[in-house]
Amino acid sequence: METIIKKITHTEEDKKIYEQAGKILREGGLVAFPTETVYGLGADALDEEASAKIYAAKGRPSDNPLIIHIADRKSLDEIASEVSKKAEKLMDAFWPGPMTLIFRKKENVPMSTTGGLETVAVRMPSHPVARELIRQSGVYIAAPSANTSGRPSPTKAEHVIEDLSGKIDMIIADDTVDIGVESTIIDLSEEVPAILRPGYITKEMFEEVIGRVTIDPAITDGVKAGVVPRAPGMKYKHYAPDADLKIVEGDMAKVVDYINDNTKKLINEGFKVAIMTTDETRHFYTDGIVISMGHKSDELSVARHLYAILREFDNEHVDYVFSESFETENVGRAVMNRLIKAAGHTIIHV
Repeated sequence: METIIKKITHTEEDKKIYEQAGKILREGGLVAFPTETVYGLGADALDEEASAKIYAAKGRPSDNPLIIHIADRKSLDEIASEVSKKAEKLMDAFWPGPMTLIFRKKENVPMSTTGGLETVAVRMPSHPVARELIRQSGVYIAAPSANTSGRPSPTKAEHVIEDLSGKIDMIIADDTVDIGVESTIIDLSEEVPAILRPGYITKEMFEEVIGRVTIDPAITDGVKAGVVPRAPGMKYKHYAPDADLKIVEGDMAKVVDYINDNTKKLINEGFKVAIMTTDETRHFYTDGIVISMGHKSDELSVARHLYAILREFDNEHVDYVFSESFETENVGRAVMNRLIKAAGHTIIHV
């Protein structure tokens, strides 16, 4: 398959791009496009065969649910069987934006989209390209991240091209992805809402709007074998570079000593080693490829850089990566969630 690659120019020429992409989606094809979080790989969400193509192109497990992207509130009524007052409040507060809500689904939503679940994940993106594509196509777009399953998510068109060129019909390039980590997923299908994936919108922000919200224990502990994941990204190793990634946390002086000692040892054994740190601590490291994620006080900057840095390690053929812990009360939770999954839950406490 030859993949069509078109760049958004913010001129009248863009209209032709949306028309071409919309036609592909209506005919059951796959189109990658930017959102405010990461690039998505889209198909007609209500077309069972089209949704199944996403799993094949990504090499994605079939029990990993997809998120349906919509452009207006009335579309939700055709997808969700019931919409609670809490959901209405959250939509008023955070849509359009990086929030995915989980509802009981209607019969017209195929199981190939929901990963075999009776619930459906829905999001209204704020990115202008994503919203215009949904409107112009006339379909609801099921779209996970536009990468090979398990690899770091794409925040640039070149990442999508690297993973999916030759496997999908079209890529819309517009490198204005802003947040850099996927949307927060909150399950509203039960009495007490639960966060199933942390993101830019935090637990505290939700609770200001609707009161008590819980965090699913699978976020930190992982989903047990044989259990169907309730949301994208919960069960499988994700976002991972080719290198062996380990997170090191504890007293900072001990973290630095551990990383420096092990980096030196591995380099002496002939391996290529990288270290993920911040501007505040990068000068403590003496060997290896030292990469700063930004300032600890600027969590959004750290989030924006995360996936591109993990992909750069692959380009540099790095064998081992040591990462400091970045967890904070806000977007840092999402960064740590992605790092923990990329590391296969390998955390070293010192």
